[in-house]
Amino acid sequence: MAEAQNIPVGSTTAGSIAVAAESTVVSRMSAPPSFDVADFPVPHGREEEWRFTPLERLRGLHDGTAVAAGEGVKVTVSAPDGVVVETVGRDDARLGKAGTPADRVAAQAYSSFEQAGVVTVPKETVLTEPIRIAVHGEGGVRYGHQIIELGAFAEAVVVIDHTGDAVLAANVDYILGDGAKLTVVSVQDWDDKAVHVAQHNALVGRDASFKSVVVTFGGDVVRLNPRVEYAGPGGEAELFGLYFTDAGQHQEHRLLVTHNTPHCKSNVVYKGALQGEDAHAVWIGDVLIEAKAEGTDTYEMNRNLVLTDGARVDSVPNLEIETGEIVGAGHASATGRFDDEQLFYLMARGIPEHEARRLVVRGFFAELVQQIGVEDIEERLLAKIETELEASVG
Repeated sequence: MAEAQNIPVGSTTAGSIAVAAESTVVSRMSAPPSFDVADFPVPHGREEEWRFTPLERLRGLHDGTAVAAGEGVKVTVSAPDGVVVETVGRDDARLGKAGTPADRVAAQAYSSFEQAGVVTVPKETVLTEPIRIAVHGEGGVRYGHQIIELGAFAEAVVVIDHTGDAVLAANVDYILGDGAKLTVVSVQDWDDKAVHVAQHNALVGRDASFKSVVVTFGGDVVRLNPRVEYAGPGGEAELFGLYFTDAGQHQEHRLLVTHNTPHCKSNVVYKGALQGEDAHAVWIGDVLIEAKAEGTDTYEMNRNLVLTDGARVDSVPNLEIETGEIVGAGHASATGRFDDEQLFYLMARGIPEHEARRLVVRGFFAELVQQIGVEDIEERLLAKIETELEASVG
């Protein structure tokens, strides 16, 4: 397995492919997943899974010194008729069903939350309006847990919108019954000083379809860890991401798709733009195809567009393949500046340079914005992109 590396502007990395049962995906090189925080040593920044993360800016989430205090986080759920919205205690059987904490912060969040929110879409229920979960930080430190469960053949769109100021560590579980279809849009539009660390666990049932769209704009430090496993053959997962990293921000997305069941699919596409001094984006994309997962079809891609000097990108795609009986597996990563040919083409047709640059960036993000499928959220994000571009190319 090749070492993760810093990608300089204009370069492309194809990551690494290991075809060996004894090799190890980067994100699994530390302690095994566990619900017990004591099973994870306090990270010091030299560990593979933490070496890109500014630990000193996590406000104690990584070492146990962050104690729940302050006004906390207000969570509001708006759901169509027929959806069951609950608040449950730590003894609920659904807790942890979708996945196990993979690092110390996720384990700390699991050990520290007092009540969990559960949203259930009954079997065969097809929603025509999205479920909206508003998570608004009101200061202080909080630990949280949210479960979204779809019964067999249910269909739903869920929007989780993060705003305000908080230091938040959370686990979010998505449980899809057989034949269910779930689209989740997670928006991180925090205030400038917020810190948000979360693990997203998706358990995809037989012939079920899961689509995740992660959008990250705000916050001082945001570190998200989306993970997918399959509960039966025929499952499909699409993981899309869009991030705009500004001066001084650290935005980190670490994905793991575990193909542990035959004849499943996954597709990962994340795109980011960066501007300003010390803007830092990290994308780690791991795909594991276990020996029993014959017939797997998977691909992952990360693209980054650097708008100004002083920004840094670390982009590392990884594949671990334990069987040769697959449909296909591939990955790609690239980081660069504006395409001069695109700019020349637009400017030669009378479009001013600053407008041409805006058009290029909007086109760069367009395919991912269209994946959201919620009109007001799409409009809001396009407006947010325009605001960010005013600072860089206006």
